[in-house]
Amino acid sequence: MQCFHLYIVYSTLSSAPEILLNVIEIVGHTFKAGELGPGTIVGSAAFNLFIITGICILSIPAGDVRKIRNLRVFAVTSCFGVLAYVWMTMVLLVITPERVDLWEAVLTLLLFPALICSAYVADKGPCCRSNKTGSGLEIGLNLEAGDPEHPGTADIINVAREVARDQNLNEDEAARAMAAKIARDRPKPSGWYRVNATRVITGGHRLVPKANHTFDDLLERVRKQSKEASAHNGSLANGISEKNGTTALNGSAVTTELTPHPGKATVEFTTATCAVLENEGYVRIGVKRTGDMNKEIKVGVETIDGTAQAVEDYKPINQLLTFREGESSKDVYIEIVDDDVWEPDEFFFVKLYRHHEGSSESDLEIGKLAINQVTIVNDDEPGKLEFSKPSYIIKESVESAQLTINRINGADGEVKVHWKTQDMSAVSGREYKGGQGTVLFKHGETSQILTLDVYGIVDSKLEPNFQVQLSDPTGGAELGKIPKTIVTIINDEEFNNMLSRIANKTQQNLDGLRLDSGSWREQFHCAMNVNGGDVDQAETLDYVMHFLTFFWKVLFAFIPPTSVGGGWLTFLCSLLMIGLLTAVVSDLASIFGCLIGLSDTITAITFVALGTSMPDTFASRSAAINERWADSSIGNINGSNSVNVFLGLGLPWLLATIYWEVKGEKFLYPTGSLSMTVTLFTVFAVICLSLLVCRRRFDLFGKAELGGTRIPKIVSACICMGLWVIYIVMSSLQAQGIINASF
Repeated sequence: MQCFHLYIVYSTLSSAPEILLNVIEIVGHTFKAGELGPGTIVGSAAFNLFIITGICILSIPAGDVRKIRNLRVFAVTSCFGVLAYVWMTMVLLVITPERVDLWEAVLTLLLFPALICSAYVADKGPCCRSNKTGSGLEIGLNLEAGDPEHPGTADIINVAREVARDQNLNEDEAARAMAAKIARDRPKPSGWYRVNATRVITGGHRLVPKANHTFDDLLERVRKQSKEASAHNGSLANGISEKNGTTALNGSAVTTELTPHPGKATVEFTTATCAVLENEGYVRIGVKRTGDMNKEIKVGVETIDGTAQAVEDYKPINQLLTFREGESSKDVYIEIVDDDVWEPDEFFFVKLYRHHEGSSESDLEIGKLAINQVTIVNDDEPGKLEFSKPSYIIKESVESAQLTINRINGADGEVKVHWKTQDMSAVSGREYKGGQGTVLFKHGETSQILTLDVYGIVDSKLEPNFQVQLSDPTGGAELGKIPKTIVTIINDEEFNNMLSRIANKTQQNLDGLRLDSGSWREQFHCAMNVNGGDVDQAETLDYVMHFLTFFWKVLFAFIPPTSVGGGWLTFLCSLLMIGLLTAVVSDLASIFGCLIGLSDTITAITFVALGTSMPDTFASRSAAINERWADSSIGNINGSNSVNVFLGLGLPWLLATIYWEVKGEKFLYPTGSLSMTVTLFTVFAVICLSLLVCRRRFDLFGKAELGGTRIPKIVSACICMGLWVIYIVMSSLQAQGIINASF
C-alpha cells in the first residue's frame, strides 16, 4: 500500500491549491471560464514533469543511481498523466470545440476514481494480493529504547559505550546525533519531504535536526564496527590484538594504552609480563614513552623480589632511565643467574617509579603498566597450558573479554593449543562473538591473550555466561589444571543509567520530529519561535524566513490540532484556509499580470505555477538524495498532473455545466492560447517519459531513472529543462499574439 499512498494520496493532497484555484475562479466569475485556473494546471504540470525531473536527475551524486521501485504504479500514473491532457485536448478542440457538455464534465470527474482504482490494483497486484515489496507507511518517528529488535537500539548501546570511554563526548549531543541519524535513515513518504521543505522555507521546526560532525563520524564508525563484527568470524592471530593499540613483548598481555595528558610525557612498560629462559643470561624489557616528546625525561627503574631472589636468581638493579628529546622507547637489561639446580618457574618484578633525581610530576606521568612481572622459566620442558583463572567477570560496557592463557613449568620450543567457545546462558552472536581457533606460543613465550568480543546483555533479568575450553596442545605440551574457564557478563549500573539517559533524550528528540501537534499551545509555540523553539539549531536564514512568514504561520496555527476530532477537523479547516489563501493569490496574480502587461495565461504558467510547485521542488530533490528509490521524488509527479485535470477541471466543469444546464444554456469555454499550451505539453510529456524509459533500459544512463555518470546525467537534465523553456517561450508567444498556431 505504500506506493498507492505515495503516487495517489499525496498527489491529491499536493494538488489542492490548483483544484481550489479553478473552483474559486469558476464560481467567482459567475460560472464562466477563466484563463488563470486552467493555465496554472498546465503550467504546474509542465514545471513538475520537466523541471523537477531534471533537478532530481542532476541531484544524485556522480555514479550513484535511483530507480523506480514499483514500475506498475508508475506506468499507470504515467499513462493517466498523458491521457488527462489528451482528453482535455479532445474535449476543448475536437468533440465539442470551445464548449463543455455535462457528460464530458461527468466523465472527466469519473476518470479520477478510475485512476485511484487502477493504481490500487497495480500496487496490490492481480486479484488484489498482498504486495510483498511494500512496506509500512510511517510519517512520524518513534523509538522504543528497550526494544532490541528496533532499528537504532544497537547503535544507541554502542554510542553509549563510546561516550562512557571518552569524557569529552556529550550525552546531549550524542542523543541529538542519534535522533538525526535515525530520522535520516528511516524510509519516508514524499509527503514527509514536502512538510520538511515547507518548514525549511519558512524557518519552521525541521524534521531532521542538525548534529555535530564529531558525532556523525562517531556514528559512522560505530555502525562500521558493528557490521565488521557481525560479518567477521573472530579468531586470535598469534595472541596479538592490533585494535587495542599496543605491541606485546614475548607474548605478553595486550592492554589498552593510557590516554596521555596534554603537556605531560607518559612512561610505562610495553607489556605487563614477560618470561625468560634461565640459560639465556639476560632478559630485555621494553619501556615506551607517549605524550609530550619535546623534553628530556628521567624515570627510575628498580627490581623487587618475588619467588625469585635477588643475587641468587637475578642481578638486581636500581637505576635512572633517561629518554632524550624525541626518544620514544628504551630497553632495560637484567642479568639472569644460570645454575645447575632444578627449580620450578620463579618470578620477580621490575617497577617504574618517580626518582628523586628524575623528572618532576608536572612533566612525567607513570602509565598503567608501571610493573612488569618477569618469569624465569625452567628451560628443559615444553610446559603446561592453562587459563590464568577458572572464571572471568566482564562488565557489559566493555568491548571485549581478554582471557589470559599461561604456559607454566617450561617454555621450550613452539607449541599450539586449540580453543573453542560453548554457549551456556549467553548465546554466540547475541551477547558475545563465539568461535574457535588456535593460540601459538613461540619458544620462550609464557603468556598469550585470547580476545573475544562482548556485545552486552540482551535480557536484563539474566547475567549471561559462556565457556571457553582448551584442547589438543602440540609440541609435547600438556593441559594444566585450568583447561576451561567460564566468562560471565554482568550489568554495569553506571553504564545502564547513561544508556537510559541517552535513549530517553533520543526519544525526546524524535518526539520533536512528529508531523502532527497535540495541542494549540504546541502549534502556537512552534509558529511563534524560530525553528520551533530550537534556537540552538537555527541559522541566519531561518530567522529571516521566520520573520517574513510570521503572519502566515500564526494564522495557520489557529487550525485545530490533529488531536481534536480524530484529525478530520484539521483536514477540513486546512482545506478552508488553503481555499481562502488561493482566492487571495488568484486576485493578486491577476493584478500583478495587469501591472506588468502580461496576460492571465502567461502569469498562470509561470509565476503562479512556479509558486504552487516550489515546495514540491525542494521536497523532491531532498527525497532523491536521501531515499534509495526514486518513487518518493518523481513517482507522484504524473499522479499529481492527472489529479489536476480530473479534479481540478472536472469539479469546476461539473458545477458550471449544471449551472448553465439549469438555465437552458451551454457552458462555453473559449480556449484561446490554452489549446496550444495543452497540445505542446502533451507532446513534450511523451518525450520526457520516453527519456525516463530509455534511462531505465540502457547502460549508458546506469539503467535507472535518476543519477548515473556525469555527462549522460547532465544531458538528460538539460533535455528535461530545455523542454520546459521551449514550452514557456512558445506558450507565451502564442498568448501575446506574436505567433498564431491554430489547433
